[in-house]
Amino acid sequence: MKIARPLVAASAVAVLGCVAACGGGGGGDGRDGKSSSKASGRTTGGEETKAPAGGSQDAEDPQDTGAPQGTRDPQDSSGGGARKGDGPLTEAQLKKAALATGDVKGFEVEESEGADLLGQTVPATPSKCQPIADMFLFSTDPASRAGVSRGAVPKDEMNASVITFALLSYRSGEADEVMDGLRSATEKCTAYRHADYDYKNVEPAADPDLGDESVAFRLVASIEGAQVPAAYTVVRDGTTLVAFSSMNMLDADKIEVPAELVEAQLAKLAKPAKKAG
Repeated sequence: MKIARPLVAASAVAVLGCVAACGGGGGGDGRDGKSSSKASGRTTGGEETKAPAGGSQDAEDPQDTGAPQGTRDPQDSSGGGARKGDGPLTEAQLKKAALATGDVKGFEVEESEGADLLGQTVPATPSKCQPIADMFLFSTDPASRAGVSRGAVPKDEMNASVITFALLSYRSGEADEVMDGLRSATEKCTAYRHADYDYKNVEPAADPDLGDESVAFRLVASIEGAQVPAAYTVVRDGTTLVAFSSMNMLDADKIEVPAELVEAQLAKLAKPAKKAG
């Protein structure tokens, strides 16, 4: 059982390499004729910011400086949209708000294997599964304005889970669109092909009922001849998404994203540190 985690990690690295070769490097065309890399100009370390979805930063409203984007219609009680005063968090703010080693007992946090590919996308077949396929590299449509990615490693060597997570920031309404797309995909998608790998048994999981809204789903990836169960939990907190994935080669019925990690990340995001930077 001790070798399961290294095997899953190696499998994940193999997929990352395939994603890069299949267009994640930014040279090919993505779906709908868009660039295959939505993360152009950004690194996961937080020093750069990517061009916003739908155009370059130069094409933005000159009055837009990342300040609050307004509030949701007070007559709309559905709970979506940014809270009053919310705007997209910066890379620096996300880095400060991300979990670190010592924040959650039993886990160490480190740079994730896919850090350099965060936010990149490769077309999935069928297209209705694209929002789910994109979550492998924490890519979304609309694209995030900034993002950081980390890996959470269980200290227990008998725990074979490979856990990655990302914090992604958006303008008002954009995070809502991402959540709507994910929720719709979990209802319509059952299997897909992505970056030369097959994914099956896609199904929604119980809503963890966290943050302003949340969605969870599971699937089984066929990677280098291995069947790798994976679970995802995505939570919206205002204009920020907290997205977790957990892969494990042991039992698809038991695979899960540790609730303590998600809750700790949401709690840290809510601290005043997210307003700094």
